[in-house]
Amino acid sequence: MSTLYTFSARTLGGAAVGLDRYRGKVLLIVNTASECGFTPQYAGLQQLYERFAARGFEVLGFPCNQFGKQEPGDAAQIGAFCAKNFGVTFPMFEKIDVKGPNAHPLYRYMTNEKRGLFGTKAIKWNFTKFLVDRDGRIAKRYGSRTPPHAIVQDIEPLL
Repeated sequence: MSTLYTFSARTLGGAAVGLDRYRGKVLLIVNTASECGFTPQYAGLQQLYERFAARGFEVLGFPCNQFGKQEPGDAAQIGAFCAKNFGVTFPMFEKIDVKGPNAHPLYRYMTNEKRGLFGTKAIKWNFTKFLVDRDGRIAKRYGSRTPPHAIVQDIEPLL
């Protein structure tokens, strides 16, 4: 049986990273986009990362261009945009698909484990968030409209 830790992804710099690197940490995994109405959430994600990183918390960003083609850039452009506009220092990964036949295996796993509103597996838009406990279980799923600061009440007990 798969667990979150059996998957790997490539960083924006192209390095392969096994998610087992994050074993024992609380994670917030987010599909992101640079030209979306929710893009300002990067600031809130960075604030969460800074607030809780010392206690074993990580934000993992996965750019995706499947929703309105709102992530058209390449890895270098995405990284530069995030750093310049939002001071992002949390791990960012290469652009992936989060739905459909080419969905990254991590996203297929997460959407099977924690369904969205009305029991749907589908990721509806950019900035869908998955909160993962220290054992790698998907604790909660949040839609795009849930701002990062609203997740604090769910992060605290997991730390």
